[in-house]
Formats: sequence, C-alpha cells, structure tokens
Amino acid sequence: MLNIDVNAKTDGTASRDGQALSDIRIIDLTQFEAGPSCTQMLGWLGAEVIKVEPPVKGEQGRRASTDDPNVDSVYFMLLNANKRSVTCNLKDERGKAILRSLIETADVFIENFGPGVIERLGFSYEEVKKINPRIVYAQIKGFDVEGPYANLLSFDNIAQAAGGSLSVTGDADGRPLTPGVNVGDTGAGLHCSVGILAALHQRERSGKGQSILINMQEVVINFGRILYAAQAIFGRAVPRRGNAHIMGASAPCEVFPCKGGGPNDYCLIYSSRAGNHQWESLLRVMGKEHLAADPRYASPQLRFDHSEEINAFITEWSLQRDKYECMRILGEAGVPASAIFDTMELYSDPVLRKRGTFVTLPHADRGEFTMPGCPVRMSDSPQTPTAAPLLGADNAEVYGGLLGYDQEQLAALKADRAI
Repeated sequence: MLNIDVNAKTDGTASRDGQALSDIRIIDLTQFEAGPSCTQMLGWLGAEVIKVEPPVKGEQGRRASTDDPNVDSVYFMLLNANKRSVTCNLKDERGKAILRSLIETADVFIENFGPGVIERLGFSYEEVKKINPRIVYAQIKGFDVEGPYANLLSFDNIAQAAGGSLSVTGDADGRPLTPGVNVGDTGAGLHCSVGILAALHQRERSGKGQSILINMQEVVINFGRILYAAQAIFGRAVPRRGNAHIMGASAPCEVFPCKGGGPNDYCLIYSSRAGNHQWESLLRVMGKEHLAADPRYASPQLRFDHSEEINAFITEWSLQRDKYECMRILGEAGVPASAIFDTMELYSDPVLRKRGTFVTLPHADRGEFTMPGCPVRMSDSPQTPTAAPLLGADNAEVYGGLLGYDQEQLAALKADRAI
C-alpha cells in the first residue's frame, strides 16, 4: 500500500499560495492544443497541474512542428506553462497503478485522446469515479460521442469546418477559408475550463464529482451564435461576406489601405448599425459633414447598399495616413477603428509586455522564452507564471513526495520504462 499524502505539495514551493485555484490538483492526460489549453488556463490561475506523459517521447505536442528535434517544440512550450511533468507508461500495469494512486489525490482528471482510447486503457469515467467519487472527470472530443461522427479524429481546422466557421470565412465569391486563430482547439479548452470550474463549485454543495464532455464541433457552433441570427434574417445559410458584418446593414465595415503599403498596413473601420452617430463622427473627421444630409446614406441599411461609394472616399482619406494615425484619429472621435496589428508588432509592444499580455519565462533548455500570458486578471489572485516543464522533470517530487516512492523504487521503474 502506497503512502499517499493527498494534501502534499509537489511543486517544492509556496508559489501558488494566494491564487484562486491553489487548492486544486489536476491530473492532466491531454495532448496537442485543445486539452492543454484548458489545463494551462487552470494552471495560470493557481491549480497544481500534473501532466502525465508517456516515457521517452512524452506527449505528441513536444515534437510537433519543432525547429529542433532535440528540444521541446515552441508549440509545446506555448501550451504547457505552469504545469509539472511526470512520465507514466499506461500500457504497463505498474504505470496504471501509479495513475490510480494519483487519481486518489486529485480533484480533476482530464483527457483528450482519440475516441475510445482512454476506455481501452481502463480509465473511463465509471472506473475513475470508483477510485475517487469526488473527481471531476473532463473529456474533449471532436464530435458528439453518440452521433454519426463519434469515431472520427478532429483537430482545430476539422472542428472549424464541422462547426460552420469555414463556411462563413472568406470573400463572397471565393472559397471557404480557415480563420487564422484556433477557436476549435483553444475554444474547446476554454469551454472545458468553464465546465470544470462549475463542477468544482457544485461539488462544494453535493460532495460528488461528475463528468464533463466537450465536443469541438459544438464549441465552434457556440462561437457562431450570431450566425444563426443572420440566418433567421436571410432565411437561408449564412453566406461569406468578406469583412462586411455578418448581419449586414453596416457600412463602413472594411479594412482600408493606409500609408506604407505593407501587407498589414490597413485599418479596420466600423460604423454601428444601431444608428447614425458614429457615421456622422466619421464624416466630421474626414471633412465631409455635408454627406450627413445625403439621402443615399441616411440609414445603416442605405449605407450598406452604397458600400462601394463609401469605401472609395474612405480609402482616399486613409491612404494619406499610416494605420496607427488612422486608428488614433478615428478612435478619439468615437469611431470604432483599429490598425491591423501583426504578430510581431504585438509581440514587441512595450505596453503589452508591461501589462503581462506577453511574459518572458526561463526555460530549462531554450533559455528565456517570451509567450502570451494569462489574460484573466484577478485582484486577489496574483499570477506566478512558470515555463513548460521538461519531460518527467517532476517524477521524483510527485512520486516521491506525493505517493511515497523511494529513490530505489523510482530507479527501478525508470529502468523498466514503467515511468
């Protein structure tokens, strides 16, 4: 019988003390992006996340899209900060016994393997709750587990195609396009984190855990709620509309070229479809107040109908200024506008660095590494970010400090690749 201390800290410090989730322990069997984005968010907020990985190679994301096969990929580092790593061979009975012991100590168990994998390994919800009835058991899958696509694999672009996102992205006369941000993967992770937090809160009343199932297709559908308002108006499937607002009746709503001529030297300018006040402010900025009385532009719908004319004279104005000047002038006048910031501009922005939007963390192999930080700011839960762990970096502390294994036992398990 192992000597398990369910309250033992395994991080060797008190760095999480004072954070919102510092009393929560998560056993993390996730891989790639959807699952790791969930557990990283909870780790940012103070949860102790113990990432359980196969020996030798670790989870698949460690070597995905890597620039150097001898070190962890940047992809992995971006998704696994604020976690600990232990290795455990779940095809070995000793490895399974170790995982069962970890589950006894945990508040949350989460996985996003392919369909049926976790069940074949012997860690279905029914089995896990026998070990720990208070466990919150979370899964992220591509599709409804009882639907016709239940056995299909999914990645972000698959989820976006299946959830309708591609069908509305692109120019009206062009092909469907994959959006540039991963709302299928990270969106699923964030939806899952909400479910986990709700289940932990409910457990305070019920004393019992429960299972949570997120499917990526539904997540993308949920992100597209406004599409269904547009569908109700159009009476048909929502079309691609380029940069125009999906609900229509809004002009301007476009990216306008600015001085400079670079690939992102544009400013997006928008005018609310809820009235004329922003339109009138835009006309004043451009010195075209006389157009406020023009009957062609008297309402949002009329302006939408005359978008080409409007876009032409705005372009004439925007080309005389760089994108930052356009953004500043319009913003100060109460007109919604933003420069098109590229990733390097955001990454290098000193204000965002100071704010913690980007954080620089010391990585054991790569040295200092700058990555997006946690966007959730809480007045009484200070952030203490740490870099993604090396594979198995925390075997001794977790298995020794939490489960009571001694050095001799750990060495034997490692030699046999059970861990």
